Amino acid sequence: MHYDMQRRLIAEFLGTFWLVFGGCGSAVLSAAFPELGIGFVGVAFAFGLTVLSMAYAMGHISGGHFNPAVTIGLWSAGRCANKHVVPYIVVQVVGAICGAAVLWFIASGKPDWVPAGFASNGYGALSPGRYSMGAAFAAELLLTFFFLLIIIGATSKGAASGFAGIPIGLALTLIHLISIPVTNTSVNPARSTAPALFAGGEYVGQLWLFWLAPILGAILAGALTRILYEPADMVNTAVVDERRGRAPLPGE
Repeated sequence: MHYDMQRRLIAEFLGTFWLVFGGCGSAVLSAAFPELGIGFVGVAFAFGLTVLSMAYAMGHISGGHFNPAVTIGLWSAGRCANKHVVPYIVVQVVGAICGAAVLWFIASGKPDWVPAGFASNGYGALSPGRYSMGAAFAAELLLTFFFLLIIIGATSKGAASGFAGIPIGLALTLIHLISIPVTNTSVNPARSTAPALFAGGEYVGQLWLFWLAPILGAILAGALTRILYEPADMVNTAVVDERRGRAPLPGE
């Protein structure tokens, strides 16, 4: 495998691992901890901070996707080379599963720990607020749509250089503040897949929604940005990668 691709895939693996371990870990270990639980707000910030921190740690290597919907949305916008799409998605899912496995190992070290849903996403009876399938689908599609608009806008030419990780991390925080009661918040098929595999049963059966809705929202956002931004204003990684032999820096 080409050295540049190896670096990219390692970065995407680590970034997605950290997102699942940190974000889902905050929900499993800390959200309802007796008397000092961080609650929904703490979990929302934990997810935002995982993306913010890894955007600066790994973004200059791989572009900092850490999410199959982001990869597909950027590809739809002409911001991700064809050759990166499938390898990125594969390592994102593997990284997410590894992050969930380590979290399960740590959480199970508490004698009276009950896995319950293990921070999995769901609708209907598996939704924290018992929201319907239609409501969950609409929320995931719309929130992923805006997440991709923010990612693409913040990393386009003319945006504040070097600061893209901040609005992206805050956007993911806001997304969680809105939708934790609805679906436990996905907007990331890899993040949904990993804990569902450990929770099993109905959670696995509902995974289709947490792949389909985010991907549709991401594709729509990517297509819209081709209208919103002139080609010269877009940081087209499919071209940049070939010319520079590396991924763009955040905001570059």
